[in-house]
Amino acid sequence: MPRTPSSLRRAALPLLACLLLTGCSSAATDGPSATTPRSGTSTAPDAGREAGTARSRTPAGTRSPSAVPVHISIPSLGIDSELMRLGLAEDGTVEVPPAEKGMTAGWYTGGAAPGEPGAAVIIGHNDTRFGKAVFHDLRKVAEGADIAVRNDRGAELHFKVTGTETVSKKAFPTQKVYGATSARTLRLITCDGAFDAQGHPVDNLIVYADRS
Repeated sequence: MPRTPSSLRRAALPLLACLLLTGCSSAATDGPSATTPRSGTSTAPDAGREAGTARSRTPAGTRSPSAVPVHISIPSLGIDSELMRLGLAEDGTVEVPPAEKGMTAGWYTGGAAPGEPGAAVIIGHNDTRFGKAVFHDLRKVAEGADIAVRNDRGAELHFKVTGTETVSKKAFPTQKVYGATSARTLRLITCDGAFDAQGHPVDNLIVYADRS
């Protein structure tokens, strides 16, 4: 996501996949639906792998920020979504939104809340067996684009995209994404790239943004 226990947890969390979490699979594994997660719920044993998240055995405790993010929008892409809360599944993987809620993104509660010092992480699907999902067009986001996050106190916080990166799930830049920082940063994560033999995307798309 000074080295406090929470920042250490975020820095150590090995998120290696598309948390977004976008559970995706190829048409070969699910007929006409081009990108479908093999598991439709965030609590399934393989949910982290399906979404592209890394397995972690770090403590499953969550933070209690003063204000909780409840909505995200990216006007330039037409993205507009409520935010659900995501923690760690029983197997230690980061939870992902269930496939049937593919148009809803999720905030990882083990990291910072948007607007707090540290790295806040929001995950969303690219596609599910139900079709296009909330972050389907995220790869089109431009540097300088505005991301707005509203919290449960009615405040709207704005972040400016500083860059994007497509990485192999086998070489996810954990420290870069989750490392301790005093900056108020935001990371969006979803699946990207070609499919492997099992029909899972091999890459993650990471969007980096700073408080504007």
